[in-house]
Amino acid sequence: MKNKKIMNKINCGLFVLTARDGEKDNGCIINTVMQVTSTPNRITISVNKGNYTHDIIQKTGVFNVSILNEDSKFATYQNFGFQSGRDADKFEQIEYARSENGLIYLTAETNGYISAKVLYQINLDTHTLFIAEVTDGDVLSEVEPVTYSFYHKSIKPAAPKADEKKKGWVCTICGYIYEGEVLPPDFVCPICKHGADDFRPL
Repeated sequence: MKNKKIMNKINCGLFVLTARDGEKDNGCIINTVMQVTSTPNRITISVNKGNYTHDIIQKTGVFNVSILNEDSKFATYQNFGFQSGRDADKFEQIEYARSENGLIYLTAETNGYISAKVLYQINLDTHTLFIAEVTDGDVLSEVEPVTYSFYHKSIKPAAPKADEKKKGWVCTICGYIYEGEVLPPDFVCPICKHGADDFRPL
């Protein structure tokens, strides 16, 4: 591991989880990364079983987490979303590098990354808890890690007031919002490439 201080960056924050299926990279936002032991360094992540990234981790046994910081932009959260699909290319126009395990980590808007190899997993109904050994990691920035409270207070736009609320549809896969009363039946999400069937009214 390049920098052991990276373990100090884990908190109750938001992370971009990345994995790789063959030649295709995939990723989504998660909000649970915890250190369970320091010698050796082990972490846990909780991933929704509905995420394709979850399936890749079960298949390959390796993943990276990029630790988002307080400089991160809301567009990054919109791009990755809390769900991941099979066909999305979420890494276009995103600054990234690859760690020793060959997986992507974000180099901008993050203060570091951690690579890990799954040791075992625990079924938690809708989620799987992966317990993993840290194999690589580095500090990339001294900007503070983003916390959930900072995200809601300073990054996520405030919800419109009831009388200002716009009509629209939200993609259940990535969170993209289509504004308008009627969603075209052939509409394709510009972020995750899923069709109109995966949208619901706001």
